[in-house]
Amino acid sequence: MGAECKCNCNQEGKLDALFAQYKGNPNGLIVVMAGIQEIHGYLPKDTLVQAAEALGVPLSDVYGVATFYAAFSLRPRGRHSVNLCLGTACYVKGAPEVQVMLEKEMGIKAGNTTEDRRFSLDLVRCLGACGIAPVMTVNGEVFPRMTAEKVSEVLAKYE
Repeated sequence: MGAECKCNCNQEGKLDALFAQYKGNPNGLIVVMAGIQEIHGYLPKDTLVQAAEALGVPLSDVYGVATFYAAFSLRPRGRHSVNLCLGTACYVKGAPEVQVMLEKEMGIKAGNTTEDRRFSLDLVRCLGACGIAPVMTVNGEVFPRMTAEKVSEVLAKYE
């Protein structure tokens, strides 16, 4: 029933149990969507259709929630989330050069995920750390005063 996954987990059983728990209960939409994302790492379209049917809500409502909340992703995400700040302080102190190197090292453009789903790269407007600009985070770990030269070393920590 669930979307295919490259892991060996029992996704269909987990999804079936999740849908059964909230069957006919539209108030469980966000909880169900969070469960789907936990199982798959993102919100596959076919699974969202199943969720809409199970909860008895219009598919448009499901997509409205999925696109409104930044915590939800309609695209596969990497195991490691890389965020590069492009706020004013970070931008002025070299973040664009770091971005170029990140995209080169990962082989993707910002806003995407590597083919092996190792990394997702996102640009953010502020990480609230202007005093240590430019700033990058990987899974929430802060890397201050980033330079293009440090990118390979930081990414290697997440092999």
